[in-house]
Amino acid sequence: MDILVILPRWVGDLVMTTPMLRALRGHVGPGARITGVVKPHFAEILAGTDWLDDIVPYDRRGRSPAVRFPGVVRTLRARRFDTALVVPNSLSTATLAWAAGARRRVGFAGHWRRLLLTDVLPPPRRAGRIDIQSPTRSAMAIAERIGVPAGSLKPELATSPADELLASDVLARLFPGAPSGPLAVFNDNGAFGPSKSWGAEKFAALARLLLEKHPGARVVIHCGPGDRDEARRIVAGAAHPSVASLADEPALPFGLAKALIRRADVVVSTDSGPRHFAAAFNTPTVVIHGPMDIRLGWSDHPNLEEMRLDLPCSPCGKRVCPLGHHDCMRLLTVDAVGGMMLSLLDRHAGRSIGAADAGHRVA
Repeated sequence: MDILVILPRWVGDLVMTTPMLRALRGHVGPGARITGVVKPHFAEILAGTDWLDDIVPYDRRGRSPAVRFPGVVRTLRARRFDTALVVPNSLSTATLAWAAGARRRVGFAGHWRRLLLTDVLPPPRRAGRIDIQSPTRSAMAIAERIGVPAGSLKPELATSPADELLASDVLARLFPGAPSGPLAVFNDNGAFGPSKSWGAEKFAALARLLLEKHPGARVVIHCGPGDRDEARRIVAGAAHPSVASLADEPALPFGLAKALIRRADVVVSTDSGPRHFAAAFNTPTVVIHGPMDIRLGWSDHPNLEEMRLDLPCSPCGKRVCPLGHHDCMRLLTVDAVGGMMLSLLDRHAGRSIGAADAGHRVA
């Protein structure tokens, strides 16, 4: 059996799909061939897992013709897939599965996709209304349609020896000397838009609060390639030698982020990709929510605390605050987030890298 899985184009959504990939591989066994379609640089997120036999890079806005729609269709048609599982709920991905010639095409209704799919799942409903469901549950429901038993909803990732070595080198460079306190990773970036940002000033104050309570702590400010300046602002605002960022690293591979977050004693993040890395490694995490419905980011993460305000305008799901006040983030105080962070640290004070390795695979 040849199975095609078209995977999400957002980092967090891709991580939330890993329980389905694990369940699918467990059900069909090593005799089936599973091919994943992902954004070109996202293959690194799944590196070290063994659920996919092959990965086809796809970016309909990519520079290379090989990764744009016509080139990917040609590649996929040559594989003659029996079944395509279309995880993203978009017209373009359903069109890709249809154009690839997969005989059976499974996905959710919506976005004028019905004629492109052979197996159409209706959106989940509650009390007559469409229910908001995270990619974790949606992806599993798609796999269940072809007979895959629903398994654990715990996300899972892996790191490689090269990832771990790079993380050790970066930490040694950022914090010379033997560490004596907890490692924290802070993240304020997100490709979605500025509405998810808590702000450099507040993250800097949060770092100072942590260091007042744990003078031996180290705080790493995570960033993506487009967020280097924001990370530098947090470090400048904290004005402490134990607060450093990844902003001056020449490369920012996903493997480095995975290894740092796996080692962390606590992660404080807005609702973006790194929080899902933390879920995959059971790292204690505080998620600062703003405009997004918390159900959209749900996955099985036992060491998670979520901070949000119940406002009449929230969750709006907008990339930029339509009212201009950004109250859903602006009114979340450093003391409130800091109290939650310190409580998590206290509850997991005995956590070590060895303990974090439960369920973790090194590629």
